[in-house]
Amino acid sequence: MSKIIISCAITGSIHTPSMSPYLPITGENIAAQSITAAEAGAAIIHLHARDPETGKPSSSYENFMGFLPDINRQSDAVLNLSTGGSALMSLENRLAAPLQIEPEMCSLNMGSMNFALYPAAERIKDWKYDWERSFLVNSDDLVFKNTPRDIAFILSEMGEKRGTRFEFECYDLGHLYMLEHFVSRGLVRGPLFIQFVFGVLGGMGADPENLTHMKRIADKLFGDNYAFSVLAAGRYQMRMAAMSAAMGGHVRVGLEDNLTIARGELAASNAQQVVKVREIVENLGREVATADDARRLLQLKGKKDVNILA
Repeated sequence: MSKIIISCAITGSIHTPSMSPYLPITGENIAAQSITAAEAGAAIIHLHARDPETGKPSSSYENFMGFLPDINRQSDAVLNLSTGGSALMSLENRLAAPLQIEPEMCSLNMGSMNFALYPAAERIKDWKYDWERSFLVNSDDLVFKNTPRDIAFILSEMGEKRGTRFEFECYDLGHLYMLEHFVSRGLVRGPLFIQFVFGVLGGMGADPENLTHMKRIADKLFGDNYAFSVLAAGRYQMRMAAMSAAMGGHVRVGLEDNLTIARGELAASNAQQVVKVREIVENLGREVATADDARRLLQLKGKKDVNILA
């Protein structure tokens, strides 16, 4: 088996600040948690931005640059910027920062889908910001839009023109076939890095049978021209990561996907999750990849071609 890549998703558009006091919001905190996650063994840091005043998910170049230079200067991690942003953002807004920064990697959701977060609202009693409750409750009518036209645009602007490679996020079986469609059109070249996403209401459940089936279909569609990784939301995070590692895959953890470190216990940092998953995968006999290992495995362009000045 190849070395295992640990990705860490630092802060996303799903969890609201009220759900955990440890979720980083400011640029300083996002940078600090990213650096310690990299030190703990995360080769890839997956990044969203937040408005430091309101805590809202942000797509602005300025907010991304509030943490990217520090991470770039103080770690060697691969910086993987979201092109998903928030389901409430337009495609133009979602790409505002990646188009200027031209990162080594971007995430790319491979289809439109329901993105239902509203059950989480029942567990929160005290809200930190006035937008949070409405955002969660109204997600019963929330669709994340990523049409074939949107995907083609991102592949062209970020991939073909800027040399960015992708973490292809597949929340369901049909997303694999959509990816194969773009491979056949010549808009995507291998090696592919496919992130199987489990446990989001609107996508596939975190069942072991779903992972084995996704791998079986990916093998059929892509042969040896891909590597897979697994992320699972909430309490399923570590058990699905362990299964992925045992199957020869890679893993993703982080507070974007799961706020806990054990049942009923909030994770105090992203690095705490990285340490835990590293212990799991090393006990399974896997060797953890460095950032440069990840660059070689995924054929990334390298830090020197990313537009981060500081």
